[in-house]
Amino acid sequence: SDQMYRKTVWRALDLREKQNKPFFSNGRELSRIIMDAVKQGKLTPYTSDSVNRPMALDVFDSKCMIPGQDMEEDDGFEDDAWGDAGDDGWGDDVEEEVEVSPYYLENTLYVYELKEDMIFDKQRSRMFYDIQSIGMFVPADNADNVKGIQEAIGYFRYVDLLEVFKEDPRAFWYNPQNDASHRNLADAFDLRLFSSYIIRVSNPDDSYLVDIYGTPEKGIVASYKTMYELLEYEHNLWEF
Repeated sequence: SDQMYRKTVWRALDLREKQNKPFFSNGRELSRIIMDAVKQGKLTPYTSDSVNRPMALDVFDSKCMIPGQDMEEDDGFEDDAWGDAGDDGWGDDVEEEVEVSPYYLENTLYVYELKEDMIFDKQRSRMFYDIQSIGMFVPADNADNVKGIQEAIGYFRYVDLLEVFKEDPRAFWYNPQNDASHRNLADAFDLRLFSSYIIRVSNPDDSYLVDIYGTPEKGIVASYKTMYELLEYEHNLWEF
């Protein structure tokens, strides 16, 4: 009853951007934290941003895998790699083979989609941003993405991610200006330290801006136009 205004928006995040790099520091990438949490059973992936249909773990595993890779590939050691019986195994003809992971590297999964509700509380006269879910994607320009299109790996409830962030010591926003002021990722999202752009606003057809306006270029212009319209609406709520 305190909600005077509410609008659901979807934002795209590219963690390669300078402002977003603290979410994607080396060895502490958001993708690494998410994938490890799913493997450990601490985080449930979902099939869509509605986060009401859990994704089977084997399906999530396959989506994290580079197309064409097979988990049954050779583990890098030939049966005769240690030579004949009695050989010490260090013969000149023994070559060490490096095992190649069949999965996308964590530092190549930098595209995310954030779904949130913008809510104006008439009692406190301020706008609140209530994040609902975060989706992780394989970028279209990933060298290993043979499909050449951006594809969703999975979606996650934000409340579940908060619990993961609180437990994982790697889950912090890296402050490039002060090593004594790193923040937990939960705080970083709450403080909205990320850079993003609007790609969709709730509408009867559930259409993305680029679909409504026809071309990527017009979609980008519409994204900024929508952002300024929402800011202006919030300003007018304060004004009147």
